[in-house]
Amino acid sequence: MSRAAEDTNRRMLRARDAMDRAYAQPLDVPALARIAHVSQAHFSRTFRATFGETPHRYLQRRRVERAMSLLRDTDRSVTDISFDVGFGSPGTFSRTFRAIVGSSPRAYRKRAAATAGVPTCFTMAWTRPSAGRLPSDG
Repeated sequence: MSRAAEDTNRRMLRARDAMDRAYAQPLDVPALARIAHVSQAHFSRTFRATFGETPHRYLQRRRVERAMSLLRDTDRSVTDISFDVGFGSPGTFSRTFRAIVGSSPRAYRKRAAATAGVPTCFTMAWTRPSAGRLPSDG
């Protein structure tokens, strides 16, 4: 791998790590491009080429993954969880959750409760959202 490719990968990893740490914060392409020290257009294009999905899709998926954990492990309301993971409205959260997971947050919680005796590693593998399910990069 060339030195330039390594540098690009390091920059994209820096931005992805920031999304992983601060998923609940309002993050947009300009802020992420600044973290990666590249232009906005270059960031979006390179992030997608590096990780196979847009920055927006990656961030939405990370938020939904965290919400899935909270739905399984707490009895907090779906509305509270939606705001805690960074969504601006419960409606957007529910629509995005359904697009990624394939069921509503409430249905997911109910299904997760039914699998409470199953080892966590199997449950996580079975319920992990895939990168390709979100229909729009909105």
